[in-house]
Amino acid sequence: MLNWNSSTPHGAHRPPAATAVVGKLFAVLDHLAAAGGQSTLADVAVATGMPKPTVHRIIKDLCAWGAVESSGGWLRLGPHLFELGQVVPQTRNLRSAAQPFMQDLYEATRETVHLGVLDGGQVVYVEKITGRTSAATPTRVGGRMPAPYTSIGKVLLAHLSPEAIDSAVRAAGPPRTSASIVTRHLLERQLTAIRDRQVAYDREEAQPGVVCVAAPVFDRTGAVVAGLSIAGPAGRFLPSRFEGAVLTAAHGIKRMLRAA
Repeated sequence: MLNWNSSTPHGAHRPPAATAVVGKLFAVLDHLAAAGGQSTLADVAVATGMPKPTVHRIIKDLCAWGAVESSGGWLRLGPHLFELGQVVPQTRNLRSAAQPFMQDLYEATRETVHLGVLDGGQVVYVEKITGRTSAATPTRVGGRMPAPYTSIGKVLLAHLSPEAIDSAVRAAGPPRTSASIVTRHLLERQLTAIRDRQVAYDREEAQPGVVCVAAPVFDRTGAVVAGLSIAGPAGRFLPSRFEGAVLTAAHGIKRMLRAA
């Protein structure tokens, strides 16, 4: 379940055509996010299709607002965006409820633990706990991955409408590995089992050598709001052994969300 170089074109969130001023601002910010947080003015212009003078004016305004920083020819996302992100109620409450249970999973397994939500057919990772002895996974908080290729993505897709699943499959982009599920028929077979057992697997479908197990996180209304997973190396980590642990942790997060 993991990505994942968010600089790849199909890994980035693409906004509507940047015609209005706000659209142009977000086009610049989305490019910087997809580029790993930093880029150059020339690359921003190429990626967004806007003239360099226009990009320069937008960057100047974003710098004044603290959303972008400029140094040595590099443009970087600024701290004000981080401040805003910390007060988004849904994400803040979800992370706060999940962190104790994620820490417990990490302590029990010493493997990487992720919390992700679904956005536009992609998984957005909102929290990650890992350590020096965990398998190296190129994930990051805020990174994206096509949902059909991840355990978190599949456990979230299993609770969506057929139309939403179809859309996610169409938007998934090229397969990540030879094991990636690329057809709607094969994906539906897995989703049917996931609905029954409430656990999903990624068997080297997102990254060679990495396997994962995930469970859904429900809110107080019974809606699935996130997915919780444990990821480890295929040669050492047996995800089926941790079905119960990840289900128990997901249920604990649900209780915390209800209490909140």
